Amino acid sequence: MNLASWVERNGRRLRERPALAAGDEVRATWGQLAARVAGGAAGLRGLGLEPGDRVAIVMANAPEYLEAQLAAWHAGLVAVPVNARLHREEIAFILDSSTTGVVLTDDAHAEDVESLLDTVACLRRVVRVPGPEWDALRTSDPLPLTDRHRDDPAWLFYTSGTTGRPKGATLTHGNLLMASLSYFADIDPVAATDSVLHAAPLSHGSGLYGLPHLARGAVSVFPSGPTLGGEELLALLARWPGMSFFAAPIMIRRLASDPVLVAAGPGELAGLKTIIYGGAPMYLADLEDALATFGPRLAQIYGQGETPMTITGLSKADHADRDHPRWRERMQGVGFPRTDVEVRVVDEDDRPLPAGEAGEIVVRGSVVMAGYWEQPEATAETLRGGWLHTGDVGSFDDDGFLTLRDRSKDLIISGGMNIYPREVEEALLVHPHVEAAAVVGRPDPEWGESVVAFVVTDGTQVPIEDLDRTCLDRIARFKRPKDYVFLDALPTNNYGKVLKRELRERL
Repeated sequence: MNLASWVERNGRRLRERPALAAGDEVRATWGQLAARVAGGAAGLRGLGLEPGDRVAIVMANAPEYLEAQLAAWHAGLVAVPVNARLHREEIAFILDSSTTGVVLTDDAHAEDVESLLDTVACLRRVVRVPGPEWDALRTSDPLPLTDRHRDDPAWLFYTSGTTGRPKGATLTHGNLLMASLSYFADIDPVAATDSVLHAAPLSHGSGLYGLPHLARGAVSVFPSGPTLGGEELLALLARWPGMSFFAAPIMIRRLASDPVLVAAGPGELAGLKTIIYGGAPMYLADLEDALATFGPRLAQIYGQGETPMTITGLSKADHADRDHPRWRERMQGVGFPRTDVEVRVVDEDDRPLPAGEAGEIVVRGSVVMAGYWEQPEATAETLRGGWLHTGDVGSFDDDGFLTLRDRSKDLIISGGMNIYPREVEEALLVHPHVEAAAVVGRPDPEWGESVVAFVVTDGTQVPIEDLDRTCLDRIARFKRPKDYVFLDALPTNNYGKVLKRELRERL
């Protein structure tokens, strides 16, 4: 099973229908996309790559992004979509960890990526997409579709762990097929006349939720820039009906309060099919505002990169069921287990807990990752007993509805982006006058959470600007602390472990 077979199939049956669009402009029909993908696959193999080799994609959203990813799959290669907002050193770590030989990048990120050719031993080639070199690769004589088994890796989803170092969740062709099929079962059917809007990064949720639309031949639409506004959304809905898109809660909050959308009539929103949201908590007041603006078109998902966005969900019907006696309570939960997984809440010995008792959420099913790339010990620990241990704490009610009680102990989710405190702490500790640092999340009405660093120095008064620069030299800007608190010492227990609970209480 090779996921790129969808493109080959749609290239025949939907040859003249639009496949990729930028704004209101068709950038490729399915026939054109199939030809470019087969040609790009041949070009990539011509760079010395063999089936199973990794190709990283460091790009902002663009039609060519999908072209490149699909060409890699067609060639039997493993795509490594990298968050384009990461720092150069973070990108270097992912390339080295995945032993990636070729990177496809755009002009905006080329300088950083090309500078790694001298420092990342496995990296041999950087190709700018779009550009003359990519144009030459994608016009190569077409390569026949490479056979892949359902257990062969397709996507390495790099997700930070509690150690602060990203781990590559190995998602197979079978995993991604099952995730796509479960979309049809639990969220929406999709037709070739529909569209999917990529307003969130393709390296994360938008890329995953684009797959079922790709499978059914819907058109993938790209907005004009990184920030989608109400006026542009209405224009896109008029041009591309049957539209769905994935968004973090912060994006939904902004759109729901956009004056253009608030004033829009039912006819102007008729082309909007579904907004899938997840990746961070959605406050009830914000959700009610979104339902007032968009109507019952919202569906929530709870998931992780290790089980690509499919653990539980709140369907559009759940959102619309305001007569349910616990509707408000349910809107603050994460819904019912998805069709493709089994979900349990277990105690510290992995024994299932009854309804009402909180414990760790564990998951198993065909959508769960094969393991962490080249990390057998971490894989064995996370997948022990055949269940994915999420690190999240929750409880079921008598109806089988899941409520999160706490996330992974240290994880901060800000603006829909995962931030693990350890990587921020390690950056701060590089500063010569910082002796200790502990990072926690503080509730933030706009971002969900903001990063706060508690810092102990050697007695030197350190300007905040210096700490900011130390972080920005090593980690992505969105991970930088929004506030610093200076202490004489960090609170610890008898074993010397920092008591982050006490730090959170101080906030």
